[in-house]
Amino acid sequence: MNEVRETVVEQRTPGWLAPVAVLGLVLGLGALIFALVVQNKLTTTEQQVAEANKINASLQEKLEDTNARLKAQGQALGQSMGLTQKQLEDKSEQLLAAQKANSAVTQKLAHDQEQTAKEVGAVKTDVTAVKTDVGGVKNDVATTQADLANTKTQLTRVVGDQGVMSGLIATNHDELEELKRLNQRNYYEFTLQKGGPLQLVGTIKLQLKKVDAKKSKFTLNVSSDDKIIEKKDKNLDEPIQFYSGKSPMLYEIVVNSVGKNSVSGYLSTPKNAPTPMNVP
Repeated sequence: MNEVRETVVEQRTPGWLAPVAVLGLVLGLGALIFALVVQNKLTTTEQQVAEANKINASLQEKLEDTNARLKAQGQALGQSMGLTQKQLEDKSEQLLAAQKANSAVTQKLAHDQEQTAKEVGAVKTDVTAVKTDVGGVKNDVATTQADLANTKTQLTRVVGDQGVMSGLIATNHDELEELKRLNQRNYYEFTLQKGGPLQLVGTIKLQLKKVDAKKSKFTLNVSSDDKIIEKKDKNLDEPIQFYSGKSPMLYEIVVNSVGKNSVSGYLSTPKNAPTPMNVP
């Protein structure tokens, strides 16, 4: 008889299952706690939103009430003034348009004032420049007057070769121009070349015979009233005098420049002396 042996197989729980179960439990608890916290926050937020809605509703009611009162007051004012709401709106638009127009006018006035100020400034600058120019002209006139005064002081009177006190004599062209401005006598300028023919000067004729530039001496032939007079060894700036005309009048010749072969100077005659045909 075979013995039947019963083999009891003992089932054992794996070792890794317990930690997994604990971890799952912890995660579950954490999720539960997180859900509770979120729920609490949601509840608080909902309460805040509800409060805000109440406040907004209250403000909306107050706003509507205010608008209603303003509208009623506007209508009452319009009725008291005999105006409709449309007329009030039109009046308001007119007032706004007038305000804009006044603003535009104000801006234009400000621009015009600024432009006027610039133009006035430019005029002031021009006036200042004119004053400066006038001042310069005054200075120039003063300088010219001083030069003329200086020229007059340089004009001298000397005794001529005929023993007659001469009028003012000019030793250069500028002094001669001053004599012309005095308008006391007639003046005719000339330049004579040595050895040249008789040369018409005014109503007489002159001829240069000899010249000594080193000593500033010269000899002239003077042809007047159909006579030739020799003026020998005359000096620079010496009045050479002679009489001419039916009623003899004193003529003077002054040589104020002596060159190697030429002399230059002028003839002086009385104002009532004859003048050449081509001289006024």
